[in-house]
Amino acid sequence: MNQRSPVDGLSPSPALPAGISHPEEFSPGRSSASVRSRVWWGWLPAGLVMAFAAATLSRYGVSGGDMAAFLAYVVLSLTFPGVLVIRVLYAGSRTLAEEIALGLALGYAMEIPLYIGARAVGVPLLVIAGPLSVYVLFLAVPSLRRHWRSSQRLAAPWWWSWVLALVIAVLVAWSAIKFYGAHAITWPELGQADHDMPFHLALIGELRHHVPPSVPMVAGEPLFYHWFVYAHFAAASHLTGVEPLILLFRLGMLPMLAALVVLAGLTGRRVTGSWYGGSITAVGTVSVGATSLYLGANGRFTWGGIPDMAWTSPTQTLGALLFAPLVLILIHLIGSRRYDPRAWGPALVLLIALTGAKATYLPLLLAGLTVAAIAQIVQRRRLSPNLIIAIAMTMACFLFAQCVLFGLVKQGLVVDPFSFTRLAWGELTGVNPSGSVPGLAAVHLLCWAVAWAGVVGLLVRPRQLARPVVALLLGIGMAGVGAALAFGHPGRSQLFFLWSACPYLTALAARGLLALLRRARVTPTTTAIWAALGAVTAYLISFLCGVSIPLEPGQDGALLYRPYWVLLAAIVLGGVVLAIRRGALTAVTLLVVACTAIGLPAYWHARVLSALNAFGKDDVRPDVQPVAEPSVPQGGLTAARWLRAHSDPDDLVATNVHCRWGRENPCDSTFAWASALTERRMLVEGWAYTAANLNSWRPGLTQESLPFWDSRRLSDNDAAFQAPTEKAMRLLRDDYGVRWLFVEESPGKYSSAIGDFAEFQFRSDDYAVYRLPGVMLTQ
Repeated sequence: MNQRSPVDGLSPSPALPAGISHPEEFSPGRSSASVRSRVWWGWLPAGLVMAFAAATLSRYGVSGGDMAAFLAYVVLSLTFPGVLVIRVLYAGSRTLAEEIALGLALGYAMEIPLYIGARAVGVPLLVIAGPLSVYVLFLAVPSLRRHWRSSQRLAAPWWWSWVLALVIAVLVAWSAIKFYGAHAITWPELGQADHDMPFHLALIGELRHHVPPSVPMVAGEPLFYHWFVYAHFAAASHLTGVEPLILLFRLGMLPMLAALVVLAGLTGRRVTGSWYGGSITAVGTVSVGATSLYLGANGRFTWGGIPDMAWTSPTQTLGALLFAPLVLILIHLIGSRRYDPRAWGPALVLLIALTGAKATYLPLLLAGLTVAAIAQIVQRRRLSPNLIIAIAMTMACFLFAQCVLFGLVKQGLVVDPFSFTRLAWGELTGVNPSGSVPGLAAVHLLCWAVAWAGVVGLLVRPRQLARPVVALLLGIGMAGVGAALAFGHPGRSQLFFLWSACPYLTALAARGLLALLRRARVTPTTTAIWAALGAVTAYLISFLCGVSIPLEPGQDGALLYRPYWVLLAAIVLGGVVLAIRRGALTAVTLLVVACTAIGLPAYWHARVLSALNAFGKDDVRPDVQPVAEPSVPQGGLTAARWLRAHSDPDDLVATNVHCRWGRENPCDSTFAWASALTERRMLVEGWAYTAANLNSWRPGLTQESLPFWDSRRLSDNDAAFQAPTEKAMRLLRDDYGVRWLFVEESPGKYSSAIGDFAEFQFRSDDYAVYRLPGVMLTQ
């Protein structure tokens, strides 16, 4: 059956492969009992996932009241208003789940600028006027009332909802294993959280009280960062009454992850014209990673992606969610010869929100639009108005982001080809990378080639590469891979370019794979056999080669190449044999199927292999002694909450803690717990994340160990704690504007004479709060 692909922009809903059909959900003549049965069956997977998520959250300390308040907020303040706007401005046939996901993403995008404005005028709760205005408008205007019910519902195959629900459930379970279990919400265990988490929490506190925001860890430092996700968390906290700590550590990412999975599936369905392509894309979005063929701990080799970074990088998660519907709308617009002014409304809102959500996405979009423009000129000899508008809008937002939000600072990003490969080599072998980096870089490229082997299938019809929509996704993908290889960053943040591009390379790989299967007429049974063969081959190579990482002392680094030489030989040999026996097209198709089975769930392969290798063994080398977790002082949360309750949000606080516990020499300045828990600005706390510190970083240096640039301020601050005098306290109060002292009473960090010159207010175990003389107490 020859149907036009939706990427041509000529069909409002994706075409289906031969033999697959789906009647409209509420088609005439269907009995009401049948309709009710289908509705119940369609909601069952979602209901089971929500119940599973609720049970998981309850297990990890979230109260029923907090869950109910957050759910009501997500539904009423974000999703419903977004869905209503989507129905008016971005028409098309979609499943209800897809419509809800689009509405939720747009709800986030609409809320963020509203909250920024409301907080700027000092009335943060005014953000609720946004969703209320939508409700009033859609009730008052007769022509809009019909949009309370969807008129173009698309019925999906019965298994579609279950695939999406299973992927979301896996993410919930992995969140519990990977994040919830390692990140308590009570002190002192909370103090052992990933070092990025207090930074995120501190910025939420900053956005709860100040717009425009600044860096709360170092008073007076501008915040040149993508901070819009913290505005969302601040709005959610104001509207629900839920603690920012609970939102960040337990609740906030779950609706984003669920919507992202659904939108990834929708993208795959649009690009491939198939429900199967949509399911491959949804699964691949959370599973694609470097194809690990090693035993042992694989963390650094497969590091990153949605499962690893969803909670520790909320900026990336929100950026991915906002980018997905924007790409879908652009697919609709630049793939069409017709001008659709309505769709530019949500596109513009998403672009504005994306401007400050994550810095990696607009450069990728610009690269994709540029490649699409080249393709359109080749194909049509001119640019369509839609593509010109898209490029102009994206460029304007990009310039605003770089010049205003990010202040033209580099944030530590430098041109340093193969920086990640060099670091990975050192971690995997324990030796200097020297000349071996190109070899490991080739291994990484082979891994990504295996993961996205389906892209080869686009060559079945080479002319489709010139289609603007295919070119758009290819441009995004190539820019993501290129940036990850070309740049360096002290926190390896250049890899965010790669992770951001993964869903779109996966969608293209799914399209190519299905094109090969249709052209070669490979049966489902044969496809399943070769997929199983690919997965089994990956495990066999891993165990037969037996390369455990990190390598033991004295082992040759060339061992890292062994399993990949075997993999490459297996691909070449299998291709030759298949080509002789079954022809070139079938050979390529079956090899792509096998490679996809190796590469698609690569992230999970690495975890399974690690677990199998560690089972019954001692993972600690005999020559290396385990390092105990540093002791976290007691009472920090209680004392910080007292200070939050009794001080003004504009009050400046001085603290004597600048370094992560156990990492004082050299000082690891990623410490941000004081500002995170008090929601107050610090004179100087930890400075690692500031733009000034990152601008001082160069390859070879350690970002978190760089000294504070204002030695006088740091000296004046510490003198008040370690050698307190009336003069030292007066200097902090009069010259710097400090009002409070937040003191960690650990040996060597303070003097008990502080009470002689400052007014004691509160103590909880190892922490005390003092008020400088002449400062009013807020009740």
